[in-house]
Amino acid sequence: MLISELYMTEKTIKFKHMKTQEFFKVLESNQDKSLLFEYAPNLLVGANYHITEVKHLTIDSVDCGSQTDNWQETIIQLWESPNELGKTDYMSVYKALAILTKVGRMKPYKLDSEIKFEYSNATFHTAQLFVNDFEIKGHNLIVKLAVEKTDCKAKETCGVQDELETVSINEPCCSPDGNCC
Repeated sequence: MLISELYMTEKTIKFKHMKTQEFFKVLESNQDKSLLFEYAPNLLVGANYHITEVKHLTIDSVDCGSQTDNWQETIIQLWESPNELGKTDYMSVYKALAILTKVGRMKPYKLDSEIKFEYSNATFHTAQLFVNDFEIKGHNLIVKLAVEKTDCKAKETCGVQDELETVSINEPCCSPDGNCC
């Protein structure tokens, strides 16, 4: 069964990184719903949000182990309008899909690229959040976003262990032989 077929049969799906095409399939299957974004557990982007920018990025990188990599990302920026504070009706999936379709006609999407959302508010730092999950709850499609921690991609080359060594708090940090942290 294809992942896009799972979207249509399951209420909640977990996946690591959603592709742009997969996100569009979720929207297409839920056009009659309101579109909500959960940027942290139990915290929703305000109903006064707008889709203010869509970025089509190609990342061309070199990691600390001298390995090269490249990939593409679609980043959709969400912004809460201060002129619409107190708004309670969320954007419909239908309207969001219309906006994103218009963007795609102007600048075509790389549908196999990872999709992320850029967001911040007064209490949450600006971050690019990946889609961690989605849930259909009543008449709402809730897209659950998550922050991905930075990581060393060349752990083996650089000699980095996956698990951090734990030190007992009863032991002194520095010893007479110069073993300081």
